[in-house]
Amino acid sequence: PRYGYTKKKRSMDSAKRETATGDVHILEHPTGSTYTGDMKSERMEGKGEYVFPTGTRYLGDMKDGMFHGHGTLFFTNGGKFEADWENGKAVTGPAGSGGQYTFEDGLAYGESRWQYCSGADRRFYSEICNGIKPAGRTQLKDSEPAIEVPLGWFDCGDGLYNPQNRVVYSYKDKKFLRNADIDEHDWIVRTCRKGVTEAEQL
Repeated sequence: PRYGYTKKKRSMDSAKRETATGDVHILEHPTGSTYTGDMKSERMEGKGEYVFPTGTRYLGDMKDGMFHGHGTLFFTNGGKFEADWENGKAVTGPAGSGGQYTFEDGLAYGESRWQYCSGADRRFYSEICNGIKPAGRTQLKDSEPAIEVPLGWFDCGDGLYNPQNRVVYSYKDKKFLRNADIDEHDWIVRTCRKGVTEAEQL
């Protein structure tokens, strides 16, 4: 068989759901992905959790080995994407669109009349919710305290970017995430916060 699976007794929780028999199926794919949940005819079907090698995980309904039904993708940056799925594709979300993305801080993205960080209002979401801080050092990022960016590097939103080798590293442990292509490099250098000296910040 292409994929093997084992059955283990588990208690029911939000991530690992028991089947009617009390067995949980666990698949380990050659790609490094894992699946824990219900199966039918040796295919992922029912309730389950699919974890990608990147750490992104899907929690929800499956059918014939694909996302099908209601489910949510949880990203390692704290964001999530909730939708109703058909044969692996997002078709509708809570707002009636193709799905709903919610940032780590709770801000829900909207495709129409999106005003967050627009030219008319440059406040971060935390400043909208909690008010702007008294005069002093500028708030550099929505989350506080702001992540320290190494000198000459950039904070590109999901990691730290070193323009010398064009690699994006994770915030926490500086692990390799990806190589930036020319378009991403140009966008990061043009728009993202750069690590500078204290004198340059003033």
